[in-house]
Amino acid sequence: MRASVIILAVLAVLALLVGARYGTYVNGPTIADTPAELSIRHAFPRGPTPPGHDRARAYAQEIGASSVIVVRDGRLVFEVGDTSQKISAHSVRKSIVGALYGIAVERGLIDIDRTLGELGFDDVNPPLTATQKTARLEDLLTARSGVYHASIRTEGGHPPPGSHAPGEAFFYNNWSFNALGGIFEELVGMKLGMAFDEWIATPTGMLDFEVADVRYEHGEESVFPAYRFWLSGRDMARFGQLYLDDGRWGETQIISPEWIRKTLTKHTDNPNGASYGYLWWIMPDGSYLATGTGGQKIGLFPETRTMIVTRVDTGDGLSRAIWWKFGQRVDNTETLELLARLFDP
Repeated sequence: MRASVIILAVLAVLALLVGARYGTYVNGPTIADTPAELSIRHAFPRGPTPPGHDRARAYAQEIGASSVIVVRDGRLVFEVGDTSQKISAHSVRKSIVGALYGIAVERGLIDIDRTLGELGFDDVNPPLTATQKTARLEDLLTARSGVYHASIRTEGGHPPPGSHAPGEAFFYNNWSFNALGGIFEELVGMKLGMAFDEWIATPTGMLDFEVADVRYEHGEESVFPAYRFWLSGRDMARFGQLYLDDGRWGETQIISPEWIRKTLTKHTDNPNGASYGYLWWIMPDGSYLATGTGGQKIGLFPETRTMIVTRVDTGDGLSRAIWWKFGQRVDNTETLELLARLFDP
């Protein structure tokens, strides 16, 4: 009996310690207006406070966001949470690599009409087939590669290898996206982090990004590692604004308007209503979305010149495992609801 009481007491203490250390990954952080020293108002002049500021902040707390930034017509109108916190961007990484491809194409470093075979790229476990090697880089950018490699991990599985030729069918899969990263580095001769730092982060004045914030995950099933971008909310806002401003930052053209146009053009109509461009989602309401696991989002609304960035701290290591099991997610519907509460009188 006494031993049982001691065990229960130890477990209770451990639960309290874990809760104190990792509680925000389950319940979300306490959201407050962003401290002045972390604000990005020097990059985006302060705009008028929307009528639903307090309602939107309370809702951000409710849905578990770590930080939220809203810019309308180039002016900062909403900024809550620690926007300097670097969090895994998850699948927003794909939209970032799409931007790097656009710059590389403009500089004549990459031709997206070239095929994997022409460029000499292959994989292992298993190697690519002759048909798969006919996939163009553009097929990978639009998730129409036809390469259903064994390294793909999806909840519902993937089509059998060889079931679709390159360019024939859309299938959102990480093999194509990881391959784009490895191919970029080989063709351009720069690591992704270095290219992002020199081509985008430095020209836009990003405050938190470092080259080491691109982390690689290698596996035996593929020669192409996954690459993880760890970014702050205020740096993601700069990246998003580039797309709303046709690739310009101030007087500097960073991404060509033609690439922005191609990126945000439908290449696939999907049954769920969302279409796909070059590594960006095109939504039925005419907005555009870069999105990642848990609620990492850049939403662009051209009609009202509005951009929203949401971040959710998904942790790392043990905290990632706790978040994955118990943590909150910010979905697309909640993002739209947050905007509605912010701007509706």
